[in-house]
Amino acid sequence: MNANPPIEAQDRPARLTVGVVGAGRVGPALAASLQLAGHRPVAVSGVSDASVRRAAALLPDVPLVTPAEVLARADLVLLTVPDDVLGGLVSGLAETGAVQPGQLLVHTSGRFGTAVLDPATRAGALPLALHPAMTFTGTAVDVQRLAGCSFGVTAPEELRMAAEALVIEMGGEPEWIAESARPLYHAALAIGANHLVTLVAQSMELLREAGVQAPDRMLGPLLGAALDNALRSGDAALTGPVARGDAGTVAAHVAELRKHAPGSVAGYLAMARTTADRALAHGLLKPELAEDLLGVLAAPDTPDDTTHPDGGDR
Repeated sequence: MNANPPIEAQDRPARLTVGVVGAGRVGPALAASLQLAGHRPVAVSGVSDASVRRAAALLPDVPLVTPAEVLARADLVLLTVPDDVLGGLVSGLAETGAVQPGQLLVHTSGRFGTAVLDPATRAGALPLALHPAMTFTGTAVDVQRLAGCSFGVTAPEELRMAAEALVIEMGGEPEWIAESARPLYHAALAIGANHLVTLVAQSMELLREAGVQAPDRMLGPLLGAALDNALRSGDAALTGPVARGDAGTVAAHVAELRKHAPGSVAGYLAMARTTADRALAHGLLKPELAEDLLGVLAAPDTPDDTTHPDGGDR
């Protein structure tokens, strides 16, 4: 354990011993990336068979120990556990005296800033929130993907430069997120990434139902171009029947989905309504075409929805 706090590393952190609590998909990859930057992984904890395999693959020869032992051995500890577990873990480590003064304690949750680390901070730890805006596979490819990856960084002002330096050493790009903005920041990423996976998987299923033999090959160029256009132009990149106001086409879509994939109707209608609102707001959807379109999109999500006695939708 370093005698002096790592704050001295305002331009570049000193070489640190690194521990990982929670060998899920994220922790071993970040530790392996820090190892490439010259830091030294010394301990990892994990419970499941999958965690043990990931640790062995990405951090060979690094011993598997208890969380308390990880903190006893490391200058910098990565807490890479699920969001709902993080607060209890930190409290437990602080209450049992496992936290060491001057120890860098880093969590990778997008939802939380540094307040969740307060019990450890009171015990003398140096709190950092470094969230990689990336999906992880739990394999070595993740280390490569960190190059150019943005990290949502939250830390006390006196630790800001050290936090940003660690991100840069992992090949990432630090993006400062205020403590109060962390939940909104995380929600934005979930909409963009997690929901995208659902949409793509659903689209592939429907294409298979329509007889397409290689839906992934069909979607790849289309989705790649759509993503590139959206990142470049935002709402101006909107195309398709909703943005054009083709109410008849949208009605046909809904009818076919009710017949072949009723579970997808609610999602289609919700996204189409949002798309229509944004297209109207940005002048892409002509107001004279919007009325019929919005009438189609106002249909109940399922064909057997009941109505109020006065005829209004429930």
